[in-house]
Amino acid sequence: MKPMFKSAALQDDTAAGPQTVQDDRILIMANPTSGGYRPSVLDEVRKRLSAGGKDVCLRLTRHAGEIGEVCADPSFDAGVLVIAGGDGSINEALAGLQFRKAPPKIAVIPSGTANVLALELKLPKKAKAIADAILEGRTQPLHAGLANDHPFVLMASAGFDAEVVHGIPLALKRRLGKLAYVLTAIKIGLSRQTSNLQLTVDGNVLHGKLAVATNGRLYGGPFEVAPEASVTREGLQLLVLEKDDPLSSMRFGLALLLGRVHRARGVRLVPFQEAVFGSDRPVAVQIDGDPFGVTPVTVRSSTGHLEIIVPH
Repeated sequence: MKPMFKSAALQDDTAAGPQTVQDDRILIMANPTSGGYRPSVLDEVRKRLSAGGKDVCLRLTRHAGEIGEVCADPSFDAGVLVIAGGDGSINEALAGLQFRKAPPKIAVIPSGTANVLALELKLPKKAKAIADAILEGRTQPLHAGLANDHPFVLMASAGFDAEVVHGIPLALKRRLGKLAYVLTAIKIGLSRQTSNLQLTVDGNVLHGKLAVATNGRLYGGPFEVAPEASVTREGLQLLVLEKDDPLSSMRFGLALLLGRVHRARGVRLVPFQEAVFGSDRPVAVQIDGDPFGVTPVTVRSSTGHLEIIVPH
């Protein structure tokens, strides 16, 4: 099957799924157990879309992975898929849609613990503005990267931040939201063993302690790390933190808050097409804020894109 998001390593010419989608059919999917779940907003969006002449279905997920399963189902024929959730939910949808010949347009109702994509694209949070944008149908291309051929829309990283993503208890994340990441980072930071990464980047070898392959400008929220990157353009950039001793980590954190990470001492930022994250021992990897195993992992820029609905 030929993926929507593909690299030179993926060249098969067949495709799955229906040949067409129903433009007036809209599927809204939401996780009722996620942080930031807003049923009143969902209901108002649904009503406004129905009043605009659309055939709207609201589906609340019952188990992890359901968004991806629905997107990969050959019978899926909605013209617009609306994801009410965070970046992990959007990633799940991308993975399910990557083998479809006729994918739907994507829209987002920002919720979840974090939604960096919504910040990247300045997506609205209020029901009326969300519904108006969907009815108007203005789109931009949504590009992705590939980690071991799995699509990611924001970033793939190895090192301390991924250790935090792996280590955070789900119950704590649901109860405390972003504060849970801070508490988990402090706990892990007091006892962790440093990571030694060997990064083969388009044939060149770099060394570092933290590596972030980013598809967009922002990282971890509203913090700019790659000013030239954009989820609406093809191409990735690699951010490498060369040291993670206490002084270097403090310098990195301050630069992150000030939006000057790309200029900070001990930080490298380079565009790339393919990078292999290797290490002298297994190091945690995360994509779009969810665990993604350990090193080694191969990260590539992809071709192809989806269409995401954006406001005027």
